[in-house]
Amino acid sequence: MSDPGKLARGVFVTGTDTGVGKTFVSASVLAGSVAAGHTVRARKPLLSGLDEPVGDGPPADHDLLASVAPGEPPSVIAPLTFGPSVGPHLAAREAGVRLDPRSLVGSVLGARSGVDRLVVEGAGGLMVPICEGFGYLDLAIALAMPVVIAARPGLGTINHCLLTVEAARSAGLEVRAIVFGPWPDDPSPMERDNRATVESLSGVATATVPWIDHRSPEAFAAAGSNLPLDSIFAA
Repeated sequence: MSDPGKLARGVFVTGTDTGVGKTFVSASVLAGSVAAGHTVRARKPLLSGLDEPVGDGPPADHDLLASVAPGEPPSVIAPLTFGPSVGPHLAAREAGVRLDPRSLVGSVLGARSGVDRLVVEGAGGLMVPICEGFGYLDLAIALAMPVVIAARPGLGTINHCLLTVEAARSAGLEVRAIVFGPWPDDPSPMERDNRATVESLSGVATATVPWIDHRSPEAFAAAGSNLPLDSIFAA
């Protein structure tokens, strides 16, 4: 049974861009933590793009997170959802929803109670706006959580990773890991060099997640167990 007085150690998962696998990294962190015996909770404060058909592909982000973080429905994990596949600030504006930064921060911090670990997933990258004068970088600062960056392994990722690390550090945030995925079984010389170069130039530990069958919680747990979870959630 969880201790209601406990406050979770949290991590903020961002990306170098949209579509780089933030939700798969978040789900791996959650599932790996559960496999290691920790209680977990997930939050995606804003989610847009629910009008997009998923077909046989991965489900919506909050559905995927709920599948590996038992105990809460998708509607609690992502309390503010929008249909159009556009930035959350635009989706909220088009829906006539006024986003209040203090409420967003408070709702996430309130999720720390009673579990060991809290994973908060952003949208796009750190510089994506949420509302006027407040963006995901501001949210990460307000939450005061270390950062994990999800990144592609391919061409262009060196620049994207280093810019994201620089933005985080300039704001006083600690970057605990950069996770490349989906990492191929037989990475190319460029992909191996991208990882080594990013780690060398940034000074941030890198890790990888493979291609993961989104229907398999066990696959997420296996991927998460290979991540440096103790370092990510270190005090």
